[in-house]
Amino acid sequence: MKHINFYLDFISPYAYLAFEHLPEALKGLSYSVSYRPVLFAAMLKHHGQLGPAEIAPKRDWTYRQVLWHAHSKGIAMQIPASHPFNPLPLLRLASACGTPVDPASINRYVCETIFRHVWQGGAEAADEQRLAALTALLAPQHHLTADEAKAQLKKNTDEAIALKVFGVPAMEVDGKIFWGFDALPMLREYLLGNAWFEGEGWNGVSKISVGISRKA
Repeated sequence: MKHINFYLDFISPYAYLAFEHLPEALKGLSYSVSYRPVLFAAMLKHHGQLGPAEIAPKRDWTYRQVLWHAHSKGIAMQIPASHPFNPLPLLRLASACGTPVDPASINRYVCETIFRHVWQGGAEAADEQRLAALTALLAPQHHLTADEAKAQLKKNTDEAIALKVFGVPAMEVDGKIFWGFDALPMLREYLLGNAWFEGEGWNGVSKISVGISRKA
């Protein structure tokens, strides 16, 4: 049985879609999953990138595309009243719910509760009253102190970057990174044992030389 480390940030609509669709995408397969909160903004900073919602035309397209994906897959989804927003309170809340056996990971209930807080209903994701209610709801799941949760979130993010994770959602299996909602069919084929993943199609791309490099 293969194990998947699912790296996520609640700010990402693609991470929400991948989370909701994962059971259907991998239906019939034997696998286990660890859901690991990370700070997407730290990844963007590390790689010198802007997020999709920080580029005006790309922002509009992103919202249209994710709403289409949700519609086509039958996933309930509404864009929050303001986006992007500061996801740190939600990420630290999630990290406080790290499981006793694996503090780096949260269970599917916690993940689902926070994702749906953001991506269902169209309310302000960072609203203080809503956050307080969400914190109270998840209080029985808390296993880490606030300081421990803050440190664990940073550790998760640093470890993900070290694994060459550059965005969310990212699913890591056997050291291989599958990035994005649209990578779920690829992930399924890998779990099915498709030999393509041992050949040049996967391994050969690192040998391609850089023809030109654009400097800022």
